[in-house]
Amino acid sequence: MSVLFHCISAFIVGGFICLIGQALIDYTNLTPARILSGFVVFGVALTAVGLYQPLVDFGGAGATVPLSGFGYALAKGVEAQIAENGAIGIITGGLTATAAGITVALVLGFVCSVLFKPDEK
Repeated sequence: MSVLFHCISAFIVGGFICLIGQALIDYTNLTPARILSGFVVFGVALTAVGLYQPLVDFGGAGATVPLSGFGYALAKGVEAQIAENGAIGIITGGLTATAAGITVALVLGFVCSVLFKPDEK
């Protein structure tokens, strides 16, 4: 498949996920924190029933970069660790699969808090 097709399909899938998020912001009273955590749970639930993998196959980064993709990574990590280590994989799988992303978020959050001083309101 061509690079152009991959770019367009990632744009379509990622754009649709963002469209859902924007609609939730505009038409519901949900807080942003609930919407964001809902996307993670939504990604885990769709992965559990086998519906998120076709999105990843079609949309690539458009499906794996948003927060629903984080839920997908958690679920895939748990699935792999359960197959390898048994029931302990329920606890270790999600953290093992997403450790790099969590670490980067924590380190960059700390660096930004040191470099930039927020104004108090």
